[in-house]
Amino acid sequence: MRTHLAAALGSAVLIGGTLLGAPAAGAQTAAGLPTPFHVAVGNTWTKGTVTWYNRSIEVTGTHKSVSTAGEAYCRRTWAYTYDAHENKIGSAGSVLSETACGNTKSYRFSVPADVVGGAAFVRVCLDDGNLKDLLCTTPLRRS
Repeated sequence: MRTHLAAALGSAVLIGGTLLGAPAAGAQTAAGLPTPFHVAVGNTWTKGTVTWYNRSIEVTGTHKSVSTAGEAYCRRTWAYTYDAHENKIGSAGSVLSETACGNTKSYRFSVPADVVGGAAFVRVCLDDGNLKDLLCTTPLRRS
């Protein structure tokens, strides 16, 4: 009887430890090294990295605007996620408080990619501060 009890207890501990050590379903576990990007339009630019996760990406970096002559010279950064068939599956951008107008600002935002395996590729864009893309990267692929 003791042998069966010890075996059952040992199995329960082993299974419980395995389950507790596993990431939760839907957890955002890193899927690879960050991918760097740089987009420049004149003297303004955005640069940073894309970090790939199972169901999203994170975009982290800085963007620069050299003029304070009005909103037309402000800059924000946007990113778009795509599946393997080139269908857009998500988009997001830096928030208004991270808009660069005659200065350099840091940003960090996530973009959904809610398909099995996450985004196949991403495009990162420098925009005019009013949601109009000025220039985008060539498609960045998961490494």
